[in-house]
Amino acid sequence: MNRVKIARIVLVVVISFIIFGPLSSLVIWSVAEKWYWPHLLPQQVGLFYWGKVFQGRMMQALQVGVLIACVVTALSLLMTVPLGYVLARFRVPFKAVVLLIFLLPQAFPQLPVFANATVYLYRANLGGKVPGVILIHMVGALVYAVWTMTAVFKSIPASLEEAAINLGASRIRTFWNISLPLATPGIIASALLIFLYSLDEFTGTLLVGSPFVLTLPVFMYNASQGYELPVASITALLLMIPGIILLLVLERYLKAEYLSSFGRI
Repeated sequence: MNRVKIARIVLVVVISFIIFGPLSSLVIWSVAEKWYWPHLLPQQVGLFYWGKVFQGRMMQALQVGVLIACVVTALSLLMTVPLGYVLARFRVPFKAVVLLIFLLPQAFPQLPVFANATVYLYRANLGGKVPGVILIHMVGALVYAVWTMTAVFKSIPASLEEAAINLGASRIRTFWNISLPLATPGIIASALLIFLYSLDEFTGTLLVGSPFVLTLPVFMYNASQGYELPVASITALLLMIPGIILLLVLERYLKAEYLSSFGRI
């Protein structure tokens, strides 16, 4: 075995440890019923905490989180599909400024941005309510939606639309019959990104929704604060499942043309 193969094996081992090391810790904690220092492994294992999680408020937190993520995804696409088309196809004055405005919430630390937005939401009597959490999620979701949808429509050849218009189709009909069907994979990819973002969003949910709106990330945080590490580990594992599934689906719909179009926006 030459040095190159040895180096590759070592690299694979190191990368595997970095990726799966924390995950293995979550798996061990999820079945640990008794684990005290200085023991390297649990003294007692079982599914007691799994039953505790499913008998508690975890399912309610999952349902609320999925509901919020679905609403955020639908509202974001409803706003950004037409906006992305306009930004990609027309000479919009100050287009760079418009895109920059949507990017600003991600250009600064999320905590002060969300804390400032929380003040206004509480003044509007939206604090501690699902609509308030939906609005705070859209602060970040619109960033992904606007930039992704603009890149998607930018990647579609304008010549296809010009051909339809030359044959007598109106601009609206061209959008519905030509541009929108071609953009469907990109819309699906954008929807998955928004859904994952909303499902995993923690800071804004805690600031605006606490203590009445409970999602899985907040549920996990509360368990960690109470030093219920098995409950927190189980919740983290459950939160990873939809993320892994949706990322595998995203790989199918996120095309290279969309990524290359980011540089031409």
